[in-house]
Amino acid sequence: MVIKLRHTKRYKEIIAALVHHGFGYLVEEMGLLQLLSLPRRWRRGPETPAKTLGERVRLVLEELGPAFVKLGQLSSTRQDLFPPDILRELEKLQDDVPPFPMNEVRDILERELGKPLEESYREFRETPLAAASIGQVHYARLHTDEQVAVKIQRPSVDERIRLDLEILAELVQLAERRIAWVAQYQVADLLEELSRSMLDELDYTHESRNTDAIARQFAANSHVVVPQIYWSHTTAKVLTMEYIDGIKLNHARERDKEQFREERVGERFVNAMLKQIFTDGVFHADPHPGNLLVLPGGRIVFIDFGMVGRLSEEMRFHLISFLIAMMRGDSEGLVRAVLQLGMVGEDADMIVLEREMERLREKYYEVPFAEVSLGQALGDLFKVANKHGIRIPSDLTLLGKTLLTMEGVAASIDPGLSIVSLAEPFGRKLLKERFRPSSIRKRAWKSATEAGRYALQLPKEIQQISRLIRTGKLKLDVGMPELEVILRKLDQVSNRITISIVLLSFSIVLVGLMIASSLGDKASYILHFPVMEIGSLIAGLMLLWLLYSIFKSGRS
Repeated sequence: MVIKLRHTKRYKEIIAALVHHGFGYLVEEMGLLQLLSLPRRWRRGPETPAKTLGERVRLVLEELGPAFVKLGQLSSTRQDLFPPDILRELEKLQDDVPPFPMNEVRDILERELGKPLEESYREFRETPLAAASIGQVHYARLHTDEQVAVKIQRPSVDERIRLDLEILAELVQLAERRIAWVAQYQVADLLEELSRSMLDELDYTHESRNTDAIARQFAANSHVVVPQIYWSHTTAKVLTMEYIDGIKLNHARERDKEQFREERVGERFVNAMLKQIFTDGVFHADPHPGNLLVLPGGRIVFIDFGMVGRLSEEMRFHLISFLIAMMRGDSEGLVRAVLQLGMVGEDADMIVLEREMERLREKYYEVPFAEVSLGQALGDLFKVANKHGIRIPSDLTLLGKTLLTMEGVAASIDPGLSIVSLAEPFGRKLLKERFRPSSIRKRAWKSATEAGRYALQLPKEIQQISRLIRTGKLKLDVGMPELEVILRKLDQVSNRITISIVLLSFSIVLVGLMIASSLGDKASYILHFPVMEIGSLIAGLMLLWLLYSIFKSGRS
């Protein structure tokens, strides 16, 4: 590995922080001392027995600045990968920093908006409302008299974060070659995923689009408010949104608990979150009390949409299936759910996985479902999946953390609130939608077209396999215990391909007869039997049989 000269100073700062907080052994294992010709006294850091591993990780991240702090905050959502003690410390990460001066604020605003500050805003207060490591927020007023909050990105923070992400990618590549567990836990993939999320947050137009998307969800709901985005005053580094003068939930709830219960603030908050998750599939992924305001009448205001999760219809359905299987004590249903929610690794042991799912079922089966924590249940599922090499989509792991946050906020507002009871109608609606005739037809058509496409591709695939055999490049790695299963599966696949080809051929002939009949302006008969009607019936029956066999196997 060759270290770029422009990175050398930053590498030394990272190594110094690691060594200072007791991670010198990692630096040594990665060979960084030799690469950078660092003094031997750097080999071991000071002994810090009073601090836990999680505390030392947090201190390293805070010392190294915005990129590392933000990575830590994003990692705090990955309860499938990190132990609870480290997650607790990552949740404590703070990025509060002194504000940057008004002359720099003015320079950025005028450069981004392309005109003097006074032409963009009638009033602009110099003292920021809040300051963080990536940007700060100022109160302002437009010339049309709307009150707005303006978020301005810190000077050069984009370049610094991109540099740190580049260095981290290099360090992970080096670590994968030298430290076994780094490759085993696929740290490079995790870093790439977290880096994408962080770069999205650096582009304020991404946050603005998120805000608009969730505002549309609640356009007809008078109890939920989302700030309006002023796109004429918004760029990648400047975000101008409606200023809402509410009370932050973490400041209001202690003194207004009784009023909150009367106004059903907790119920409104949970219903708003469940609608985002199960109905719309786009949800605020960081609904902590600092990102929630309360207005008179118990109205809820969501702010700060830098972190948003997305769930496809399939993911939402499988999530509901998991919860139903857990409620019914269905171990097989739990296994199906985890397989459908994630990507199964080559080394997954299905027998052991089923045993783990049985233990998970037993953990929750005796607990009244109204008392189950959805976030904790998902977290347990993700841990089992990770243990067996099943990769869960990042949006689902983000959902697990979001549900835990939501449950904590709801409990602080109204401890007697049953989140599962509020979630039940959303689950029923999703299941009903899933099994509507139109939805079933849509999925059936998708399966049929996929089967036809595979049938058409078969000759080309056979040619490629034949070429590999002739050139000696085809390699088989088959263990005898799996041979019978593989042969049975191959037999099933070949039968389906044969039926697909026959069905396709039959359909082509049938279409030809239909065209000929329409051109001849009379129906086609063979031995006084109507060819079109009988052919259509046979084709329909064959298609139904093929679809039934595919759905029955669960391997479509």
